[in-house]
Amino acid sequence: MKKLIINHAVAVILGSSMIVESADNVPSWIVIPGMETRVIKSQRPYEGVVKRITKKHMVDTQLVHAVIQTESNYNPRALSSAGAQGLMQLMPATAKRYGVEDVWNPESNIEGGVLYLRDLIKRYGGGRLDLALAAYNAGEIAVQKYNGIPPYQETQRYVKSVLAIYEVSEDKTPEVMAFIAPVP
Repeated sequence: MKKLIINHAVAVILGSSMIVESADNVPSWIVIPGMETRVIKSQRPYEGVVKRITKKHMVDTQLVHAVIQTESNYNPRALSSAGAQGLMQLMPATAKRYGVEDVWNPESNIEGGVLYLRDLIKRYGGGRLDLALAAYNAGEIAVQKYNGIPPYQETQRYVKSVLAIYEVSEDKTPEVMAFIAPVP
C-alpha cells in the first residue's frame, strides 16, 4: 500500500484501486478501475443487527458491511436480474440452504448471508478472502471451474470493490462509517 499527498489529501493506492482521504483522514473517494465511488460520513444502516450476527458467527463486521454495501447499497428490497434478493443478495437456493424463510426481512437475510460468507471463508481459508468473495458473487462452482477468481468482469470488479471498501472501513469506529455510495 502506497500513500501520496495530493492537495492536502492522502491517496492510498491498493493495487489498481485508489482511496483519496481528506486532511482529517476521512476517506472521500474510492477509485476502482471502471467504477468511481464517493464516501459519505454517516451511521451505518443495520449496525446493531450486523454486529450481533457477525459476533455470533465469528465473521468480521466490517467485511459484512462491505459485502452489503456492494451487493445492495443497504436496500433490503434489492432484487437482481439473476434473482438475488435482499441486503446480502441471496439466491433462492442459498437462502433455502441456510434456512432463510423471508429474504426480505433484513435480519433473516443478514443471518443467511453471514452464514454463507463464513462457510466460504472456511472453505477457501482465511488467507484467500478474494476467493471467498468471488464464490459469494459467482458461485462456488465457477471458482472451482477456473481454479481461482472467474474471468467474469462483474466478479472481478465485485471482489475489488468489496476489498477496497473493507480496507477503508476496517479501521473506522462503529459510530462513524465511511459509507460508500455510487457516484450519480
